[in-house]
Amino acid sequence: MTALSSENCSFQYQLHQADQPLDGNCLLFLIILGKILLNILTLGMRRKISYQNFMEYFCISLAFIDLLLLVNISIIFYFRDFVLLGIRFTKYHICLFTQIISFTYGFLHYPVFLIACIDYYLNFSKTTKLAFKCQKLFYFFIVILIWISVLAYVLGDPAIYQSLKAQNVYSYQCPFYISIQSYWLSFSMVVILFMAFLTSWSEVIALVQAVRMTSYMNETILYFPFPSHCGYTLSSKKTLLPKFIICFLGTWLPFVLLQVIILLLKVQIPAYIEMNIPWLYFINSFMIATIYWFNCHKLNLRDIALPVDPFVNWKYCFIPLTIHNLEQIEKPISIIIC
Repeated sequence: MTALSSENCSFQYQLHQADQPLDGNCLLFLIILGKILLNILTLGMRRKISYQNFMEYFCISLAFIDLLLLVNISIIFYFRDFVLLGIRFTKYHICLFTQIISFTYGFLHYPVFLIACIDYYLNFSKTTKLAFKCQKLFYFFIVILIWISVLAYVLGDPAIYQSLKAQNVYSYQCPFYISIQSYWLSFSMVVILFMAFLTSWSEVIALVQAVRMTSYMNETILYFPFPSHCGYTLSSKKTLLPKFIICFLGTWLPFVLLQVIILLLKVQIPAYIEMNIPWLYFINSFMIATIYWFNCHKLNLRDIALPVDPFVNWKYCFIPLTIHNLEQIEKPISIIIC
């Protein structure tokens, strides 16, 4: 009886061990599905713009890669064990593919940030002028090149290869890569925002107290008094900084608070989750505001070729604009469209 009980216990343990990857695969499927829904929601909420830039193309490519990963997971999860083109696929390939994607996503933060900065700088300084179709092809090939380069680095790195090989031996374990790049990017942006707020906290508070909300041209706007002598070309960084802070936090405050919580609690998020479209658009808004601020001395707000943000209309953060039928306003007002 004792031997029978031990055998039953051993069988139950083996059965539980065999079921463990399946449960993990179900959870992984739901996480990727939720991320894709978030991608679709974010892309649907963005402001439709005709301005071409690298970040827009990369965000679309990221949504496509996430969808491709979900399709692969779904096929393997449904058929469980099958042979395709002489290669046998099992449920453990779900973990393998997701690990490769995690490593790839984890190493993409710095290159994407750097290329986007260079792209915005070149467009702002107008050192390069390409035709619309040529510009689309250029961004398309740059996105393809960065994906292939990072993936080749991941597959060719000996340390990563050993990690994937170890997972193949201990297939009941499926650890995912935690990116240090996203941590330092998030930390840097939060610190810069905190320092910017400290240097202009009195102006920010004064503007927040004067802000009013209304609807104008089918968009929700915030407006506050603006000096009547200001024109369409502003050169004072001190004047622009509090308006940039209000405009940025007016859109991204929940995301900033989320980043602060993650940093304080030292939450470890797998790279395949952390690299997402809301995060990229958050970085995008931060970069555009930074470029505007550093180049405010040569900023011509009448220029429609300025970098355009799908979520924050930076141009209207500091343009004096008179709305004649808005509660008999005597002074020009500055518009923030959120």
